[in-house]
Amino acid sequence: MFGEKFRHKYALSDKGVSNTKKGMLWTVVVNLVVMGGMGILYMMMMQFMETLSGRGSLDKLWIFIITTVVFIILSILTHLQQYHATYGLVYGEVKNMRIGLAEKLRKLPLGYFGRRDLADLTETIMGDVNRMEHVWSHCLGYLYGAYISTSVIAVMLLIYDWRMALACLWGVPVAFALLFGSREIAKRHAEKSKKAAVTVSDGIQEILENMREIRAINREEICLADLNEKIDRHEAVIIKGELATGLFVNGASVIMRLGVATTILVGANLILSGQIDFMTLFMFLLVITRVYAPFDQSLALIAEMFMSQVSAGRLMEIYDTPVSEGSKEFKPKGHDIVFDNVSFAYDNEQVLKGVSFTAKEGEVTALVGASGSGKSTCVRLSARLWDITEGRITLGGVDISKIDSETLLTDYSMVFQDVVLFDDTVMENIRLGKHGATDKEVRKAAEIANCDEFVSRLPKGYDTPIGENGARLSGGERQRISIARAVLKNAPVILLDEATASLDVENETKVQQALSHLLKNKTVLVIAHRMRTIENAEKIVLLKDGKVAECGSPKEMMKQNGIFTRMVHLQQENSKWIV
Repeated sequence: MFGEKFRHKYALSDKGVSNTKKGMLWTVVVNLVVMGGMGILYMMMMQFMETLSGRGSLDKLWIFIITTVVFIILSILTHLQQYHATYGLVYGEVKNMRIGLAEKLRKLPLGYFGRRDLADLTETIMGDVNRMEHVWSHCLGYLYGAYISTSVIAVMLLIYDWRMALACLWGVPVAFALLFGSREIAKRHAEKSKKAAVTVSDGIQEILENMREIRAINREEICLADLNEKIDRHEAVIIKGELATGLFVNGASVIMRLGVATTILVGANLILSGQIDFMTLFMFLLVITRVYAPFDQSLALIAEMFMSQVSAGRLMEIYDTPVSEGSKEFKPKGHDIVFDNVSFAYDNEQVLKGVSFTAKEGEVTALVGASGSGKSTCVRLSARLWDITEGRITLGGVDISKIDSETLLTDYSMVFQDVVLFDDTVMENIRLGKHGATDKEVRKAAEIANCDEFVSRLPKGYDTPIGENGARLSGGERQRISIARAVLKNAPVILLDEATASLDVENETKVQQALSHLLKNKTVLVIAHRMRTIENAEKIVLLKDGKVAECGSPKEMMKQNGIFTRMVHLQQENSKWIV
């Protein structure tokens, strides 16, 4: 029951399976204890009937009082244990799942995030986990516990009187057969609902991210109307799904409750024929109220449990995605980056084909070429942000595919054109480059990166919050903070994705000055779009259609009078680098 298939079916960890077993066990205990209470009530009624008929007395009433007190205490204790097992332990499982998801996402290669829509991923982490939390706490333990306790009670009733037992219990398997027969319908509606929810989330995110552009072209009403249409479609899908599910759930509940009627009819017939007495019928009527009670909540939630399997599948898809594994020990001999016949395919589309070059330590190696030629891919592969398809990449003679990604990245600093900052102070944004760095170290790195000039104008200096993604700063200021992070980290390998491409001349000069301090005696791999960026490069690698078309020093490349020479002349003519 609780094998690997069960774990995947409900996206449980090994500890979560263990907690489900505990919840199930205590649910069984609670159901049997409550059924024992029905037994006490039955015995009291028997004693009362004997007293009324003159065949007994109330001398032993104190026994029933003590038994009732014991039952109440036992019931309270078992219910508390059940609550802890089905809620307390489950909420701990949800916390562990969220942390586990974060850890898993942290270790996944960047290629995974390129394949997944951000809104879809957010919906999985937030919406799907919330759905599974409700199923784990409100349904799994109760439902499986009810299966077991009802089976135990059914065996006892069948032994006592099989005719009354069948009249009492026939509705339970029929009701659940109806529900399980509707499972595929529920799953299909859940998939449609999830897709509609992702579409809404995607639409909201798109509007928020592009609000400036939307206002600039005066399309607010059109965009909001489109979003309203997506929300209406989502609402219609939910209503349709809940209506279909509700019909099956209510139908199953009605069928199960018909057992009360058949119990009375069969019991009355057996009493009239003298085969049972009234107290037997009374006992079965007491039992039937408790047999159905554990399923009352489960029937309402079992459809949700079916739909939750869609959410569980989405969560397990994240867990089952291979991570970039490798050795924690990394001792390179120098920091030369060597591409040896490297090929890379992205979603079955070949991006690099047999790329080979060496970026030497202490030199600047520039990657140039047209858009889509594979420059950014090479930079990301060099830090194992993605894993290559064929070939080999080494750093200091060590194959990076054999090294744990986090261990490898301790030797890398990255400064990209699209700077990512957090809604925190200048000080904390720079400190991200080196965990535990002192304020003095942060200020020194900021000074090297020419940050002092603009930080001194901020209201609280380095303690000034800069807004989401540095909204209160200019592009050049944001870029210098990014460089300050890299300076603070002081890694031996620097990766640059044209850090000055979108800056004006004044800011470009300041950022170039900051970069000159950062690049000293490092292995530098830079994506170049402007001639100024590569004028001091020792080596240029020109990529075309995912292959190395030309390679050498700037002087050697100019002498070849090839693609690179033509690109230089075009930039000189148009006062910019065309890529």
